[in-house]
This record gives sequence, structure tokens and C-alpha cells, in this order.
Amino acid sequence: MLISSCSLNSLFALDWVSLHEKADQQNLDSAGESLRAEPLSIDRLYILGLVFLNLHKDAKAKEVFSRILMRNPDIIEAKWGLAEALRRQHKIDQAENLLNEVIIKAPDFSPAYISLAYVKYIRMNFQESARLALKVIQQGRKNVDLSNYVRAYAMYAGAKGMIAHYGGPLSKAVNGLAVKPNLQKAQKLQPDSPAVLFGLGSYYFLAPVIAGGDKSKAEVLLKKTIEVDPLFADAYVRLAQLYRVKGDEEKYSFYMNKVIEIDAKNVLFLDHMSGECKFICVGGQEEAKP
Repeated sequence: MLISSCSLNSLFALDWVSLHEKADQQNLDSAGESLRAEPLSIDRLYILGLVFLNLHKDAKAKEVFSRILMRNPDIIEAKWGLAEALRRQHKIDQAENLLNEVIIKAPDFSPAYISLAYVKYIRMNFQESARLALKVIQQGRKNVDLSNYVRAYAMYAGAKGMIAHYGGPLSKAVNGLAVKPNLQKAQKLQPDSPAVLFGLGSYYFLAPVIAGGDKSKAEVLLKKTIEVDPLFADAYVRLAQLYRVKGDEEKYSFYMNKVIEIDAKNVLFLDHMSGECKFICVGGQEEAKP
């Protein structure tokens, strides 16, 4: 009997929405204990990989997803997990190639669109980043795990903000007005999401006062981001920039040193230090240029 490629893929598909939701409720101990109780379970191994990602243990996550693929190379979710780990390790070309493969084989797999949206954002293709994030939003909450659905709103808002930044007056009006409402939608769904806290903190920091900018609110939200996720490197960069604007060089240096400890290859950090400021670096090296 012949089996179509679509049927073959469905044979190995995981209930990924449920697994992502479960992973968000587990810590490393509980995920490890669950796997030890059933060591041959692909589901439990996949959850362990997701927990490693949540904890920024990207090398460990890469190992786990690679183990799954060694057992069964047709598990698309594990291929995404490997791509996401590579993306976080700044191996962007490898990650992008894998993500494109995943989307071709599993066009409804939302996490791949979010990961690819981050890649496109880093490559400064903000229109494509927004399109990919919007695709996940349009899939609807019931078809996407909560964290990735929230990330989609945050990513869409961030991309729209950058489109506004680089656009003319009309773009600034149209795209700029899309930023805060989408972040607020995400906030209602998951108030303590680091992505949402960071997005709102960045918005209040970077927006002009006439558009709702408020550096006091920005400081509170960015600090909350690193309380919830102490390894969220982007938040440390924005906090450092905020304190430089305030003239507090001691705190500026403190937060920049934290980024170096966490991830010295962080794109926002390197953008700030180089003075290129492709991603906006208020208080950065560009202000020292003649």
C-alpha cells in the first residue's frame, strides 16, 4: 500500500499545542522526572527540550532535539526545536534553512513562523517579520499554544514599530499606531510574558512623549522583564540605554556588563556597541558621533 507524504508526516506528528502548554508549566526537575518514568516517550523528551529552551539552556535543548531526530528524522517539531536552538546560538543561516523546511512540510506549525519572524527581524526584513507573526495571530488562539500566540502579537508589534521608524510620515502614523494596541492584546492574554513586558518597556522608552513615551514606565517594565526572566539579554541592553539617557553611567555599565555575561553575541548589544543602531539605540554610540 502506498502512503502519501502528507499521511506519512501525520503519522509522526506530535500534539504540539498540548506539549508546549505542558512545558510552560514544568521546571527542569519535573520534566526530567517525567522522562525518567517513561524514557522512551518522544512526547516527554520533547517537553524536556522545550523546558531547556525556556531556561535559555540552548545547548542542552539542541542535544535533546537532536536525540529525537536521531530516533525519528520525520518529527517536524524536533526539527523546529533544533532550528530554534541554533537561532538562539546566533547560527542564523542554519536555523533559517531548517525553518523553511519545517514550514514546507508543516504549514500550520506556528512556532516555526515565530522563529522565522525573529530571523527576518534580525535581517531587518521587518515587513516579512510582521507578515509571519500576523499569520500566527490569524491561526487563532485555539490552534496555537498560549506563549507562541502571545509572542506573535509582540513580534508583530515590534516589526511594525521598526517599519514605522524607517518609514515616512504616513508609515509612522499607520504602523506606529499598531504597536501599543497589539502589545496590550498580548498583555491581556499573558501579563507576565517577558516578551510582552520587554515590548511595552521598549515602547515607552523609545516612543516620543507625544506618542505616549514614558521613561519611568519603561524602567518599571524593563526591570520587571529581567525579574521574570533574568537571562533576557535584550532587556538589559534597553535598561543600559535608558540609564545612559538619564546620565547614570554606573548603572549603564552594570547592565551592559550583564549582557556580556549572558550573551556577548546578542544582536541588540552588538548593534549598540558598534554605533550602527539599526535597531534604534537611544543613548548609544551614535550620539557620540559628530
